[in-house]
Amino acid sequence: MEVQGKVKMIGDTQTFGSNGFRKREIVVTTEEQYPQHIMVEFVQDKCDLLNPFQVGHDVKISINLRGREWVNPQGETKYFNSIQGWRIESLQAVAQNAPTPTAPPADNFEPASDFSKEEHDDLPF
Repeated sequence: MEVQGKVKMIGDTQTFGSNGFRKREIVVTTEEQYPQHIMVEFVQDKCDLLNPFQVGHDVKISINLRGREWVNPQGETKYFNSIQGWRIESLQAVAQNAPTPTAPPADNFEPASDFSKEEHDDLPF
């Protein structure tokens, strides 16, 4: 799965517990009729993938949906979901490298000189 949009926020890398678990969050705003602010977390060695990016960049993030079950001390079961990123690509580089369509200069065109009104025009309009 993928999420595409503009970077709204990139958090600092957070380290948890004695095992050194690392997590870094990024928020991407989608560009659609009703824009969504999607928080994606990158964990462990994937945290460093966010280093080259800044707020305002257009990106495409490859994601996995994660879900887990937790039973609280009262015995109630709760479910939590997270969106975990594993790759991020800049869309600006793609747009900059894409060829831009250009029309030839107008002075390269010459009007038709052999046009006659008696010729049959088979165009429907």
